[in-house]
Amino acid sequence: MFGRRGRLQGRTDEQLLLMREAGLLVGRTLEMLAGEVRPGVTTLELDRLAEEFIRSHGGIPNFQLVPGYSHTLCTSVNDEVVHGIPRSRVLEAGDIVSIDCGAEVKGWNGDAAFTAVVGGPEAGRPEDLALIDATEASLYAGIAAMQVGGRLYAVGDAVEASIEAAAARDGNAYGVIDEYVGHGIGTQMHMDPQIPNYAVRETGPKLVDGFTGAIEPMITLGSTDTKVLGDEWTVVTADGSRAAHSEHSVAVREDGLWILTAIDGGKAALEAVGAAYAPLDVSV
Repeated sequence: MFGRRGRLQGRTDEQLLLMREAGLLVGRTLEMLAGEVRPGVTTLELDRLAEEFIRSHGGIPNFQLVPGYSHTLCTSVNDEVVHGIPRSRVLEAGDIVSIDCGAEVKGWNGDAAFTAVVGGPEAGRPEDLALIDATEASLYAGIAAMQVGGRLYAVGDAVEASIEAAAARDGNAYGVIDEYVGHGIGTQMHMDPQIPNYAVRETGPKLVDGFTGAIEPMITLGSTDTKVLGDEWTVVTADGSRAAHSEHSVAVREDGLWILTAIDGGKAALEAVGAAYAPLDVSV
């Protein structure tokens, strides 16, 4: 996604509409899965449902295009931060599970994630509910920091500031994972540039009209130190603290923002944080 001299490149309107097709399929897949997260279900069953849904709606599970990975989802439970492999693990009431999903449609990609309490909010520990809320709020804070002419790394500044404010409010010692970051997205799921979810000294490249990126803060209830399990995929917190992950694929437009993987395009969430909502076609 870099042009000459390392400048970011934007997508055309036609390309953004194609990315919206992929993003909307991801959003609808996650919406379906949210209704299936309950005690007694396995993460492998969720994975099967996601693959069936994506393929039956004309998409390809793009996680399966990543070398060495054969699943449709990443399902990370409790102290698992990201890249959890779906398996026969049975979810129990009070667990928290992050579901990360991607799809390719007509050669273009979407990528998004959410974290939920198994059994619903009433089954969750107060600190877990606060963690999930803080993570989602930081996602939208990061997205709202994106604007044409602004700097890419403003995203991480906004995410970290949001988490610091949440920590002061909630009395929790949140940690912002810095080993794993967001990314550009388009004809591939993972593209340059990397997008830090935390504050850095550099300002990063200037955002341009039509830029598309996946913003995905990963927040813990403890240390930011992580380790990778023997399956060579699943990332867990080193101290065993729980973690949450929220993600959306976003298009930056001259007039505002379009959350490609949100069912409503991000209208409600963007307006809630005072950011302009700028879809190409509000009927999509």
